[in-house]
Amino acid sequence: MAEEKPLRADARRNRAKILEAAEAVFAGQGLSASTEDVAKEAGVGVGTVFRHFPTKEALIQAVFLGRVRRLAEKAASLSESDAGAAFFAFFTYAVEQAATQSAYAEVLAEAAAVKGGDGEPSPVGAELAAALEALLARAQRGGAVRLDIGVAELIALLIGASRAAEHVEPEVRSRMLDIVFDGLRSPG
Repeated sequence: MAEEKPLRADARRNRAKILEAAEAVFAGQGLSASTEDVAKEAGVGVGTVFRHFPTKEALIQAVFLGRVRRLAEKAASLSESDAGAAFFAFFTYAVEQAATQSAYAEVLAEAAAVKGGDGEPSPVGAELAAALEALLARAQRGGAVRLDIGVAELIALLIGASRAAEHVEPEVRSRMLDIVFDGLRSPG
């Protein structure tokens, strides 16, 4: 397979503007928003959008992968702090992101299911799963989280809580997290 040439500086800036605009447009209007809306928000022509992302699906996937990467980075950065506090801080962060950004729960579902062209998990999905696994293992070793919870259950809980967060008031979201956390904590 031929190596891709690095993008020129102006092309990198345009790509970043497009991704930032797509994130905002999809968060505000949902995934049915048009590519033209993304181009307008980015301040570029629709041809520029398609030069970087040949289809709308490719653009949506790039936005989701960016979100997954940010979640993985957040999980990895928290793994340096107190194990239990880091675990619950990450869970709260993911749910709060869902409350403020439409379709954010889809990111977690994508992370659980994103496959590369060969059917294997994408590098970004694998990166998130590894970061969550490390965060969870540290919290379990520290006695903060039950030992019978695995990454699959953690992702399922994050997806459910994130979907709910999109539809409830902050006070309800806070109580919901308290209930979920009580169920995740180690007994005794």
